[in-house]
Amino acid sequence: MAKESFFKRFPWVLHLLLMLGVSVVVLVLVFTFIKIYARQGQEYALPDVVGKNIAELQADNPIELDVVVMDSIFRPGQEGGLILTQDPKAGTMVKKGRKLYITMTAYTPEDAVLPELAGLTVRQAVSELMAEGLEVGTLKFVEDPYKNIIVDQTCKGKTVYAGQQIERGSVIDLVVGIGDSTGQSVVPFAIGKTRDKVRRDIVSVSLNVGREHFNGVKHRETAVVFRQEPDYTGVTKYPYGTEVELWYIDADKTDVQKMISEFKVDSSKIEDPNFINDGRPTPEEIDENDMWSW
Repeated sequence: MAKESFFKRFPWVLHLLLMLGVSVVVLVLVFTFIKIYARQGQEYALPDVVGKNIAELQADNPIELDVVVMDSIFRPGQEGGLILTQDPKAGTMVKKGRKLYITMTAYTPEDAVLPELAGLTVRQAVSELMAEGLEVGTLKFVEDPYKNIIVDQTCKGKTVYAGQQIERGSVIDLVVGIGDSTGQSVVPFAIGKTRDKVRRDIVSVSLNVGREHFNGVKHRETAVVFRQEPDYTGVTKYPYGTEVELWYIDADKTDVQKMISEFKVDSSKIEDPNFINDGRPTPEEIDENDMWSW
């Protein structure tokens, strides 16, 4: 009598091997599909598109980026469709079809409504104007019994009034009362801040933005301040309307956090050495929108 085969004697072993084999095949197919679907190993360095026109990006988009416009801002004198910011940043490794979030210049100006500014402090007026998409230009101080209060506002040299329709992005100059004596303010800490942020901070404390230097800067919208004059001391006060001169550098060419943390006050610019601090902003100068925390 012929001897029975092993699998006939133990059929459960055959069933187990068949199940293992099927499982291995299924797993191989699943992982192969995932690898193809996720394009593993096919990553590309995200190009720097800031400064380009969105039409150029759409015409030359080799990694099939899905461009999502988050906001458009009208900038007088600038062409529409110019990319101002991008997220993720240039150099980030991404796969084809990655969403790219951008802000760009608007093709046509939108109208904004000039808010009621009379009677507000400079800081309040700056917040109101920025909320409407308007820019603050120069502060002009005049004799008035109310100190640091808005007396009038002009655009391109002409008086404008609350409720008036104005192109979004227009620059509004403010006429401010000086009160019964010359007001003074501490120059804010400008190092590491972008142009929009530092301009807001300077004007909010009743000082003016002076000359701005962009030597060698590629992207003005994202450039940060690396030098200011007068320097920040945290205690030295200057008369209202004092101009603060600023020097910028491209943010991707410097370690912004390191530049901020290593900043030191020049003690020779402080009259009373007992007031020397470590060069960091006071709590009053820091708000929740700052790009760093101390």
